[in-house]
Amino acid sequence: MTPALQFEILDLRHFSAASLRPLLDAESRQWSDRLEWDYRASADLLLQYLDSRVLPGYVAIENGRVAGYLFCVYEEHKAVIGDVFAIAPQSSEATATDVELRLLESLIELLQNSPGVDRIESQLLLHTHGQHAAAFRAGNFEIHRRLFMRLDLTAISPHAEIPLPAGFSIRGWHEDDFSTAAHLISAAYQQHLDSHINDQYRTVAGSLRFLHNIVRFPGCGLFDNPASRVLVRAGTNEAVAVLLCSRVREDVAHVTQLCVANSERGRGLGRILIDNCATHLAARGFRALTLTVTEANENAVALYRHAGFDVRHTFDAMLWERRKSKG
Repeated sequence: MTPALQFEILDLRHFSAASLRPLLDAESRQWSDRLEWDYRASADLLLQYLDSRVLPGYVAIENGRVAGYLFCVYEEHKAVIGDVFAIAPQSSEATATDVELRLLESLIELLQNSPGVDRIESQLLLHTHGQHAAAFRAGNFEIHRRLFMRLDLTAISPHAEIPLPAGFSIRGWHEDDFSTAAHLISAAYQQHLDSHINDQYRTVAGSLRFLHNIVRFPGCGLFDNPASRVLVRAGTNEAVAVLLCSRVREDVAHVTQLCVANSERGRGLGRILIDNCATHLAARGFRALTLTVTEANENAVALYRHAGFDVRHTFDAMLWERRKSKG
């Protein structure tokens, strides 16, 4: 039985950035310890939104102390639960997870009873697989296990030559690559499990929003143009594969997207991009490269394992859709 929790659940928009900063500092330490991520840029961006008092969500208050928070963002018909984090209550035997579950239950109830919300997504990267399953299962969510994988770059030769298949060349990311990459992603993810989990992948417009988010905003680290790779047909600018990379710590990078055109799969292009990126990062003194992948995406998991990645953490992706009545 869950211990009794003695706290209030209040609207996040009633709180200033200063009141939540100690909680975000504690969360940043967990991101660093568990995932080797420097979360401070993301925390600072979140604090800016908090001071604007427009970010939907809830705060848990225990005896006047901020004990937890969560927030969501709205995208047309969809709500995305972006984060939840709490510290252990002082006045009971409850855990931080108990507080997070109560916050999630409150927000899920709100969103599922909001007429304009037909879909809810969430990927809580910091938290372990199954940690919040009770709240999401109670709301009839699908839960998909995802893997956080890590490649040790200290064992990679920074001078290794990565051969390319005949007829291809490799270059860095250009500012005019957004449209081409968005078309590539939306085509490659048609009928794919990941486009079921994240509906941005289903359309060119959604893929373009996704790309702008990872290139222009620090939610997944700071975009690293030199480490990102675009594979094109030689003599043209036709992109057939793309790997996007961000810096999540001074010496740790993260693959935010790896995509190969359907017509070019089975030729080892994904492995070539990974090896090329890893070699470049090793030459710059990076010690690790990380990525995330849905466990059920067996081909991708096998690719990453063969490239030397190990599973370091598991987490969940959650999805709920409102069932439309017929007639």
